[in-house]
Amino acid sequence: MTAPPAADCVFCRIVRGEIPAKLLFETGRVIAFDDLRPQAPVHVLVIPKAHFASLNDVPEGSEGLLGELLLAARRAAREKGVAETGYRVVLNTARDSGQDVLHIHFHVLGGRRLGWPPG
Repeated sequence: MTAPPAADCVFCRIVRGEIPAKLLFETGRVIAFDDLRPQAPVHVLVIPKAHFASLNDVPEGSEGLLGELLLAARRAAREKGVAETGYRVVLNTARDSGQDVLHIHFHVLGGRRLGWPPG
């Protein structure tokens, strides 16, 4: 089961090509593109083309899609040249986590030493 794109969702509009984005790559179900407000030298967003507001909204049985998103995050790190030096994959869920766009998305951050704890 996949959700249809939401008409007013900024990421769905990027998927539909209505808003330009610097695409890194695209597969049948996933796209990866540079974040417009990077928080690190490498900051890529990896999203499903189908609209799910957050991880809470991804239906049971979507392990294939979630696995594909994680493998796409790894691919983004490789293509951006940070796979060997290190990168962080972040998934925020709902407002208190800092999720600003209500479309599930993974942040791939790298290119500098990342501090811990985050937030």
